[in-house]
Amino acid sequence: MTARPEDAQRIALCNSRDLVDGGLAVPFDVVHGGQTCRAFAIRYQGRVHAYLNRCAHVAMEMDWQPNRFFDDSGRWLLCSTHGAAYEPDTGACAGGPCRGGLVKIAVSERDGVVHWHTAWNLQPISF
Repeated sequence: MTARPEDAQRIALCNSRDLVDGGLAVPFDVVHGGQTCRAFAIRYQGRVHAYLNRCAHVAMEMDWQPNRFFDDSGRWLLCSTHGAAYEPDTGACAGGPCRGGLVKIAVSERDGVVHWHTAWNLQPISF
């Protein structure tokens, strides 16, 4: 049985003002495929996007300093270890050693709050 999109939960992540175009990411933890993983949300060209913090080249965290994923130009998301570059709006590999793109997490923004959305293989951490 597959979960339907309408079964997804919205989980409050941060205030909209916490995400600045090309600026610091807001990190959060998720359970993806049964494993606890770090994820992050960024703002690019006015829209919010979120991904697992896992390089498609080798599954390791990408930020080169805490919550910093953008290159100096604010145009690309970079893996600090291997130099792989990703499109901020799609997570697609744009150059360097990539094996596909980043794992995208559905997000929405409403009334000044950013939410991430659960999926069949993406759940909040339960305590």
